Amino acid sequence: MKKLITYYTIVAIAIVTTATCSDSRPREFLSLGTAGTGGIYYPLGGAMAARLSVMDSLRQYTAEVSGGSVENVNRLRERQTDLAFATGNTVYEAGTGGQDYEQAVAELRILAPLYPNMTHIVVARGSTAVSLADLAGGTVSVGPPGSGTEQMSRQILEAHGLTYDDVTPRYLTFNDSANALRDGALDAAIISVGYPAAAVLEATTTGGARLLPMAADRVDALREKYPYYIHGEIPAGTYPGTDEAVPTAGIMNWVIGMAELPGEVVGNVVRMLADDRDELAQVHEMVRQIRMESLLDAPIALHPVTQAWVEANLQGGAR
Repeated sequence: MKKLITYYTIVAIAIVTTATCSDSRPREFLSLGTAGTGGIYYPLGGAMAARLSVMDSLRQYTAEVSGGSVENVNRLRERQTDLAFATGNTVYEAGTGGQDYEQAVAELRILAPLYPNMTHIVVARGSTAVSLADLAGGTVSVGPPGSGTEQMSRQILEAHGLTYDDVTPRYLTFNDSANALRDGALDAAIISVGYPAAAVLEATTTGGARLLPMAADRVDALREKYPYYIHGEIPAGTYPGTDEAVPTAGIMNWVIGMAELPGEVVGNVVRMLADDRDELAQVHEMVRQIRMESLLDAPIALHPVTQAWVEANLQGGAR
C-alpha cells in the first residue's frame, strides 16, 4: 500500500505542477511515432493518441506515420517526436549502443509494454519453399528502411544461414510487400507484426501467399545471440491456409520515450494500458495480449514513473 501511494503521489505532483501553469500557456501538441499504415502500430497509435488527448486537458496527441522502430528511436533522440512504439530488438540495440547505434541512446526509457510481434515469413503463390533457407537466390522483402522489421530480417536470415548477399533484398512496407507478393514480384517477405495483420491477410486472401514455420532450433539459435527473442506461434485459422498453428520467433513491442518526458504523460500511458484497454481493443484484438508484468523483463531502463508503478503493483504478483 505504501508503494502504491508513492506511485500515485509522484503522478499527482506532476499533474498539479503542470496544472498550476496551464492558464499561462496554450495546449501543447505531442506526437506519437508509429510505423506504416499496413501494420498494427498506426491504427493502435491513433486510438491511443485520441484517448490520451481526452485524458490530458493540457495536451493534444497525434499519431504519426513513420518508417518504424529505428526511425522512431532516432526521432526521439533528436527530440523530433515525444513518444513512440518500437520493437524489442531496436530498443535493446539503441539502449546498449549495438548494431546500428555507434553510441547508446542513454536517455531512452521504456514507458509501457505492448503486445508481442510474430515473425511472418510469407512466400508467394506456387512457392515450394518449406524453410526460409530455401529462399537463397530469391527476392525477399525485408521491411522498410528505418524499421525494426528490417533489423530483424538480417537476424532471421542469419539464423537460416543466409545474408543479404544470398538474396535480393527489397525494402518494402508491409502493404507494398503484400502487393508485390500478389503480383509475383517477390519470392517472400519477412514481416514482424502482431496478428492478424492487414497486409498478411491481403497477401494470403487475394494473393494466394502462405506462411512458413520457423523451426524451434532456429529460434534457439536466435535467442542464443539475441536474447530479446521468444518462442511464439501464429494460431491456426489466423490467415487463410493456416489450418495448424505456425511456430515462429516472437519479439515484444514497447512504448518508449526519453527520460525527461513529463511524468503526467507517462502516468496516463501506464494507467490506460494497465486499466483501460477495452476501448483500444475495439481497434485491434492484439491489445488484449498486453501483459504489464512484461515490464519486469524490460530490455532497458524504465521511466521513473513506470518504475514507481512496477514497484507499487508488481512486487506482490503479476497482473
